[in-house]
Amino acid sequence: MKTHPEHVVAPLCSRVIAAIAVLLSVGAGGVLAGTSSAAAADEPPVSWSVAPAGADGPDGRFSVEHEIEAGRSIDDFFAVRNLGGEAATFALSAADGFYNDNGRFDMLSSDRESVDSGTWIALPDSVTVAAGDTVVVPFTISVPGNAEPGDHAAGIAASVMSTSSGDGASVGIESRVGFRVMTRVAGELAPALSVGHVIADYRTSWNPLRPGDITVSFEVVNEGNTRLSLGGMVAIAGHETAFPASTDRAQDVLPGEGHVFTVEIDRVWPLFMFPGEVTVSPTVTTADGAMTTVAPSSASLFVWAMPWPQLLVLAGLALLVLALVWRRGRSKRRVDAMVSAAREEGRRERGSLITPNP
Repeated sequence: MKTHPEHVVAPLCSRVIAAIAVLLSVGAGGVLAGTSSAAAADEPPVSWSVAPAGADGPDGRFSVEHEIEAGRSIDDFFAVRNLGGEAATFALSAADGFYNDNGRFDMLSSDRESVDSGTWIALPDSVTVAAGDTVVVPFTISVPGNAEPGDHAAGIAASVMSTSSGDGASVGIESRVGFRVMTRVAGELAPALSVGHVIADYRTSWNPLRPGDITVSFEVVNEGNTRLSLGGMVAIAGHETAFPASTDRAQDVLPGEGHVFTVEIDRVWPLFMFPGEVTVSPTVTTADGAMTTVAPSSASLFVWAMPWPQLLVLAGLALLVLALVWRRGRSKRRVDAMVSAAREEGRRERGSLITPNP
């Protein structure tokens, strides 16, 4: 049994589908554990939390991770704590998991059908918890005999229904809180990925004394059978920029999923064109929790960086120089013409002063 090292609880989000809204608290880095509250218009609020547990209560895990052979099963527990002032009944469910566009782990909403490890989890339909009490709920993960080796993600959630009235209509709201369940089916791991849809764009600063910026976007697709933690480097225009940024968490991608990265490279002077390269260096978590590296994958890129502002300035300077040269030449020609006219006038005047001999 492994424990996930991260613990981040995300804010609550909501979605209304027809007359049912699904509220799912999603944790960063693959953790769905958290605390939520919900209340109907005329009912006291219900507040609760859900976390992995041992038989005696919460055990400090924030997600569940097991390696199980195909055709075998394993038992585990989670705890539902009622933080409200009255007893409450919580519906329990399991569903396939995925990483959303924001990089956070999520699980399928109740109106969508699971087809993978969300169907491997057996648990009670509901649990009733007294005010301020905690109930430990058992569940079983049963891996089919034909399950493919590798990582399979799901989530377990506890939910309550509430209603909200407005404009004469009542809307049912299902509020869910849960955690991630990662099942690794024993067998050969074959990590693989591809890098594609590489797009680079240079944004010109129309101030010729300021450099521009390059934006590089690309998609990394997990083509193997194990969860990958992605990171790497974009090298272009003499800059090497890491992704994700040092202030961001590592981005996990499940088998068959992809994630689009966007990398900003600041302060790049336009020098007509820049070749570059995207290098993705993934890591894989082994069964004992250690991280192992995978052979990097790379893709080339190219971007035009036309120095239009600088060219306009140079063109303006060239026109100014040409104008000054033309004006100087014109002035010189006028002076030369005036000097020639003066000389001619002088010769005529000297000729009129000469009297011929009789």
